[in-house]
Amino acid sequence: MKRITIFSILFFILLSCSNSEDLIPFSTEENMYFPPNDINTWATKTPASLSWKENNIPDLLNYLETKNSKSFIVLHNGKIVMENYFNGHMSTSAWYWASAGKTLTSTLTGIAEQEGLLSITDKVSDYLGIGWTSAPFDKENLITCKNLLNMTSGLNDALGDDVSPANLQYISDAGTRWAYHNVYVKLQDVVATSSGQTWENYFNIKLKNPIGMTGTWITNNNSNVYWSTTRSMARFGLLALNNGNWNGTQIINSSFFSQATTTSQNINEAYGYLWWLNGKSTYHLPQTQIQFSGKLVPNAPNDMYMALGKDDQKIYVIPSRKLVIIRMGDAADSSNYALSDFDNLLWEKISAVIN
Repeated sequence: MKRITIFSILFFILLSCSNSEDLIPFSTEENMYFPPNDINTWATKTPASLSWKENNIPDLLNYLETKNSKSFIVLHNGKIVMENYFNGHMSTSAWYWASAGKTLTSTLTGIAEQEGLLSITDKVSDYLGIGWTSAPFDKENLITCKNLLNMTSGLNDALGDDVSPANLQYISDAGTRWAYHNVYVKLQDVVATSSGQTWENYFNIKLKNPIGMTGTWITNNNSNVYWSTTRSMARFGLLALNNGNWNGTQIINSSFFSQATTTSQNINEAYGYLWWLNGKSTYHLPQTQIQFSGKLVPNAPNDMYMALGKDDQKIYVIPSRKLVIIRMGDAADSSNYALSDFDNLLWEKISAVIN
C-alpha cells in the first residue's frame, strides 16, 4: 500500500476547492489603493479590520475637536479608515496648507529636474538673474536651488516673509547655516522660468491633475499658499507614501523623493527637502539656532516624515505602518510656525488607537 503523503493530501484538498469561492489565496497582502479622480469615490476600511482599539477613538476625536481642528483623515494602504470633520467644516470645505505646502514646491522642483528643465545644484541666479537678493554678488552666487530646498541659503531669517531683494540680506555663506526662511518660494519662480509656464499651470499639469487633487494657490503676505479640501491633502500624502508613484505612474522619480525625505545637510538632521523628519538624534526649530536633542515627535514612529504648516496643518506619512494622517484647522493652542507640542500630544492619542 502506498503511503499517502501530506503533500498528496494538500493537493487533493486544493483540487477539490479549485472551483470554489471558498478557496483561500496563498497571499493576503493588500495592494496599495488609489482613489479615482472622481472626488466623491474613495474606498474605506474599518478600524476593527486593523484590530485597532476602537474604544479609544472617542477620546482621540474629542481631543481633536477641543483643539480647534477642522478635519482629520487616516489612510491605511490608501483606504480611508477615519474621516472626521469638526466645528462646521465639511468635506467640501477648503482650508490652507500654510507651510505644509512647502512639500508641494519640493515635489514640483523634483519634477522639473527629472524633465531636464533645471538641476538643484544650479545657482538660483542662473534662473532669476543677478540681484535677486541684496547680498554681495559673490555671496549671492553661492546660493543654489538645493540651498533653498534644505533651508541653508545663508540669508537673514529675522526679516519676515518679504522676499523682495531688499529684504533678502546676507548673514552667512550658503550651506553653513540652517534657518527656516520664506525664501524657498523663489523655487516657484525658478520652476516657472525654467518651464516657460506660470507656476500654477505647471503645478496643475504635472501634479494636481494627475493625482486628482482640487484646490488653488492664493498669494498672501509674500507667500503663495495652497488651499484645498482635506481629501486633496490626503491624496498628496498617499503619493508621498508610495514614493512618488500614483497607481503605476511615477509622478516624481523615487530617487529624488528619497533624497527629499532624508537628512539633506549636516546642520539640521530632521530636515530634508522642505520635509520634516522624525526619528533623528537632534533637530533645529524655526526662529532659533539652538540644536535640540532627541526626535521631533517622541510618541510617533521613527520613520515618519511630515509636512508641517503654520497653526498645526499636518501631513504625517508613516511607511512602516502604511499610514497617512491629515489634520487641518486653527492652531491647537498658540500660533506656531510648524512643529508644536500638539504633535506629540496628538500622537499619544493616535498611538492609543493604532497600537
